[in-house]
Amino acid sequence: MYTTMPDQQPIRIQAEQIPFIREMAKITRNMWRFGWDERNGGNVSCILDEQQVAQYLDIHHVIRRFEPAFPVHELAGRYFIVTGSGKYFKNVIDDPEGNLGVLRVSENGEQLELLWGLSNGAVPTSELPAHFMSHIERLKIDPQHRVVMHNHATHTLAMTFVHTLDENAFTRTLWEMCTECIVVFSDGIGVIPWMVPGSSEIGRATAQKMKEHRAVLWPQHGIFGAGATIDEAFGLIETIEKAAQIYMKIAHLPIQQRITEQQLTDLAQAFGVTPRPGILKATI
Repeated sequence: MYTTMPDQQPIRIQAEQIPFIREMAKITRNMWRFGWDERNGGNVSCILDEQQVAQYLDIHHVIRRFEPAFPVHELAGRYFIVTGSGKYFKNVIDDPEGNLGVLRVSENGEQLELLWGLSNGAVPTSELPAHFMSHIERLKIDPQHRVVMHNHATHTLAMTFVHTLDENAFTRTLWEMCTECIVVFSDGIGVIPWMVPGSSEIGRATAQKMKEHRAVLWPQHGIFGAGATIDEAFGLIETIEKAAQIYMKIAHLPIQQRITEQQLTDLAQAFGVTPRPGILKATI
C-alpha cells in the first residue's frame, strides 16, 4: 500500500555527487559488469546514519509511505539506501533516482518513509523483507554491520549443481581453493534449501543462517553477503566467487597438490582468525 505525497523534494547537490548514492551506483555497475546481476537480478541495502542523510536530503520531507511486509520495530528510525524492484543494475549509474531509494523506517517500525528516489512510482526491492530480517540478526552480532548484498555470482551458483550442499564440506572446498579464503570468511558459508525468492520463508531461513555466517548460499540462485561497508560485503562475495571459479575450473581434473589441513590451520593462526568449528580437524 502506497501513499503519494507532494513532488520529489529538491536535494542540495546533484544525486551523482552524494557519496552514498554514488557508491551504490558504482557497486551495482560493477556487479552487472561481472555478470552477477543479469536483467533485474540482485539487490542491495545499506544502513545510513541520520547525520549522513541530513547533510544532503531534507529528512523532514516524506515523498511516499510504504507498508512493509511485516513490522520492523528493531529497525525503527533507521535510514537505508536500497535498490528498486525490477530495476536493472546496468541502469543505476545513469539514473540513480529512478533505480535507488533512500528510506526511513518510521518511529513505530510499521511504515517505510521514502525520502529520495524510486521515481515514477517505483518501489523497493521485493527481497527487502529478507534484507531487513538479515539486518536485524547481523546487528545483534555486530553493531558495525551496515550492508546486505544479494547477487547471482556465476561460479558460486554453478558450484551448487555439482558439489554437496553440506555447509562444512562446501566451506572446506572453498577454503582450499585460495590461500586468502579462510582469512576472509573464517565463519564459513551458510546454506539454505532451495526456496521461492521474495517470500518471508526464504527471508527467515537466510536470517537464521546470518546469526552465524556473513555469507548465505541460495542453491541454484545466488548468494547473500553482509558487511560493515559496501566494500566489505562486495569483497566477501568476490572472494567466495573467485574460489568457486577455481573449483569449477579444476574439479574434473586430477589434483596433484592442495592446501592441506595443516596449512589452513597455519593460515588461521598467522592471521588471528578462528575457523568455524567442525570444518578443520585440528584445534586452533
